[in-house]
Amino acid sequence: MESDGKGAYVLSNLAEVVERILSFLPTKALLRAACVCRLWRECARRLLRTQQSIAWVSALEPGPSDSHSLVRALAEELENVHVLPQIVLYIADAETFIGYEECHRQKRARKRNSKETAITLEKLLPKRCQVLGLVAPGIVVTPMGSSSNRPKEIEDGEAGFALLFPKIDGVKIHTFHFFKVFDESKLTESGLKNNPELRVVLLFVYNSWKPGANRFLNQIINPLNEKSIILAGGYVESLTSLTSENNTEAGDSYGVVGLAFSGPQLQSATVLLDQDVTDEQTVEAAMQRLKAANIPEHNTIGFMFACVGRGYQYYKTKRNLEADAFRKFFPNVPLFGFFGHGEIGCDRIVTGNFILRECNDIKDDLLHGYTTVMTLIHLGSTKANQV
Repeated sequence: MESDGKGAYVLSNLAEVVERILSFLPTKALLRAACVCRLWRECARRLLRTQQSIAWVSALEPGPSDSHSLVRALAEELENVHVLPQIVLYIADAETFIGYEECHRQKRARKRNSKETAITLEKLLPKRCQVLGLVAPGIVVTPMGSSSNRPKEIEDGEAGFALLFPKIDGVKIHTFHFFKVFDESKLTESGLKNNPELRVVLLFVYNSWKPGANRFLNQIINPLNEKSIILAGGYVESLTSLTSENNTEAGDSYGVVGLAFSGPQLQSATVLLDQDVTDEQTVEAAMQRLKAANIPEHNTIGFMFACVGRGYQYYKTKRNLEADAFRKFFPNVPLFGFFGHGEIGCDRIVTGNFILRECNDIKDDLLHGYTTVMTLIHLGSTKANQV
């Protein structure tokens, strides 16, 4: 009984011991432990402030017919992650997330309803978390467990991923959304103009087949096409989640959504694999250009935005060619992305002390087809935590 009393005293009074014990708990369990007493709450808050590395959840196998595999994976893995997400970007394959019929503008009865799937997924995440969800024809995903796992190009079949961004000291990440009518003042309101710390903008165009979509996109990217900002992204099938808004009109229109990354510690680079890149040798040459940017690889994520016309059918001799080439040069950087209907990006480098600039004021061509855009985003020297 005396030892029990000593243990109770330690767990009620010695913050160093309590904090050490709580550090082994995943975030959901840590939040529950914070309700025990004031000391535990203070220890939990200190631990949460240290959890500043991105985590991710991957889904590579089909789920039950009434639920997408990403929903099941999130339900299981969110119990184990050591991060409290502030922003979540999820991307899933269009065919099984929203049903093949809806992908092609028809709406017949189907087993899986896209809105219900999105709501189920959102409910798994913290209430204050902003969720941006998209679906695309194919998925690029790194399996869970380690950033050095081999990334997979999944051109057909059920797959998806969710990137969990916590609050990171010195980095601000926010979502933005433009649809229907655009005026340039909205860029300032969204932190995309008159923001000297803006470094990276990931842009995703949805319902691009509708008349006026490309003109609308150009209105947005032309003011952003600066050498000091990395722009990358692509054309997705549709927008499924944006929890910062509740606007049903957006889904029926064309639009542009994305994530903006601001902060002096951010470093980033992109390379464009154009139509001249046709085999393993030329793909690796492009990866060498990206490697030459000297972006730190610790606490860095990679993105691959590829045309549906590339992949196995394009290279013919080998599957997973571009993702494997990325892993060869960046073996410890996880890679995520999709196969879509068009690509956004160019060769560009932005680091703390260097910005790639041309000798003239000609704007880079950012909109492409039958290409791949590879992107690195370094979020600073935060100590890594993995899923």
